[in-house]
Amino acid sequence: MSSLHLASEVETKLARVREILSRELVGAHQACLTCSFQAEDVLLTKLALEFDRTMPILFLDTGYHFAETYAYRDRIANEWELNLVNLLPAKTVPEQEAEHGLLYQSAPDQCCKLRKVEPLFSAVAGYRVWLTGLRREQAKSRAALEESALFTLPSGHQVLKLAPLVEWSTRDVWNACEMLQIPLLPLYERGYSSIGCEPCTTIPLDPNDPRSGRWAGRKVECGIHIEAAPTK
Repeated sequence: MSSLHLASEVETKLARVREILSRELVGAHQACLTCSFQAEDVLLTKLALEFDRTMPILFLDTGYHFAETYAYRDRIANEWELNLVNLLPAKTVPEQEAEHGLLYQSAPDQCCKLRKVEPLFSAVAGYRVWLTGLRREQAKSRAALEESALFTLPSGHQVLKLAPLVEWSTRDVWNACEMLQIPLLPLYERGYSSIGCEPCTTIPLDPNDPRSGRWAGRKVECGIHIEAAPTK
């Protein structure tokens, strides 16, 4: 594929995302964007800022992220003047480990619940629209992902969950980031493809599965993108 054709293809995809964001964000209120500071999330953040410079950018600060992730988050937040909201768990890492030990080893689902799911669901409940950088190509568990769908939180509250990059490939994301001159998280250069908490993230075990380096293959999702049964 020629560079000219590639650029045209990326521009077409970007125009489609901007169309979605314009429709949902212009004149709207109570919208947020969850950002892990991986490539697709940073790309979506860049595009969303074109329509709402003050949009809350929600980052799940689990306390277990790579030092490189924290440094990159701070760099982008400063350079782009983000309205960054760091979501913290109820307990600090030392408090949790003193009470439960290393949950990420003994009970990773519970660790994700305490440090990711509960803080995020609590925060998202305050918004009408939830923007995410989710893509179908990321994992088999996301194959049926919709571009737009109502998401029901455990409280019963519904939020419109948007995934404007749902049909994008990893190549699309990287090409768009290059075109828009978006610097990427340095961990990619070390071979990581899906980056979460440091204790639960390795270089992919399967080169054909970008998320095979998460949770040592014990699971594929942390739980924040899975609708929970409403509490009774």
